Amino acid sequence: MIIKPKIRGFICTNAHPVGCAAHVQEQIEFVKAQPRVSACPKNVLIIGSSTGYGLASRITAAFGAGANTLGVCFEKEPTERRTGTAGWYNTAAFHEAAKSEGLYANTLNGDAFSHDMKQQVIAAIKADLGQVDAVIYSLASPRRTDPDSGEVYSSTLKPVGKNYSTKTYDTDKNVVHEVSLEAANEDEIANTIKVMGGEDWELWLKALHEAGVLAENATTTAYTYIGKELTWPIYGHATIGKAKEDLDRAAAQLNEAYSNLNINAYVTSLKAVVTQASSAIPVMPLYISLMYQVMKNNDCHEGVIEQIYKLFSQQLFSDNPQLDNDKRIRMDSVETNDDIQAKIKVLWDKVNNDNFDELADYHGYHHDFLKLFGFGIKNVDYDADVSPLAKW
Repeated sequence: MIIKPKIRGFICTNAHPVGCAAHVQEQIEFVKAQPRVSACPKNVLIIGSSTGYGLASRITAAFGAGANTLGVCFEKEPTERRTGTAGWYNTAAFHEAAKSEGLYANTLNGDAFSHDMKQQVIAAIKADLGQVDAVIYSLASPRRTDPDSGEVYSSTLKPVGKNYSTKTYDTDKNVVHEVSLEAANEDEIANTIKVMGGEDWELWLKALHEAGVLAENATTTAYTYIGKELTWPIYGHATIGKAKEDLDRAAAQLNEAYSNLNINAYVTSLKAVVTQASSAIPVMPLYISLMYQVMKNNDCHEGVIEQIYKLFSQQLFSDNPQLDNDKRIRMDSVETNDDIQAKIKVLWDKVNNDNFDELADYHGYHHDFLKLFGFGIKNVDYDADVSPLAKW
């Protein structure tokens, strides 16, 4: 079939297998061009391994350090009449590239929140790796089924304490406009913490430890985004922010619970980038478009693979990572420094429908959005008839 992007709202409902493979290869080539990540552990579990920062983590571990990688994701397989998800094609391309270089790669597809998936992962570790010495937690899901009660919890993108109005950019209608967000109630806050907080991260480490497959001196991190003043109403001072606070609680609890194994657990705050998750959040398309403009103008912009390579090579696996006052690793320090934020704020106050194209790098934002699904990539023939089928 000839595959063109089908965009609905903030998502693309199809993906291009050749384009996704090319996008994965771009990231592999970047990592291979950098110095070796010498301190990276050799058996790495990535929970949420098929897109965004999780995929970049897998690529960096494998092609930057020669690590064995075991991935967990939840993706749809293609059929002859329908494309698979981008994460499916990304994983297929990763497997092919890893195999070509003799690297171990295994991926389990299913509900990462379930007890069953945890047991499948443990069985794979016992069979192939023995133990894992790094666990990367990079899940982004709007809902979670509690593995014990079976209750389904849904997250909410709302401010906490009071209603909030701000600017946003509607990518469907191509318009900058005011958006009003109603304050969350206590149930919505609690449900968001259930989905996006640290409980499942703790359950993963507990299951791995009890099964004897978590190595001594292992490192684990959960990825997050903290932001600054312009995004705090929807991130830091909002339902998502409450979930982020619970990640901090979980990190402290993990360090205490597994101190006998000398486990190092960190929350890592990464730079804002275009992901399938961030494109759904009010404010973020406008903020990221303006932030891209400022950071590119100041020659300090980084994408997902640059962020993760720097995290792995300089911070996460070092003996003394640089931590903030809340003991987080901050890879977002350039984005959130006062100078960059002041420049973004100037554009934020000015931006409207008339000057949006001049002030914002929406071209860059949209290009990155399309690349998530394998579109808009150089040297890919999008008029070619391709098979949507791909296997791992």
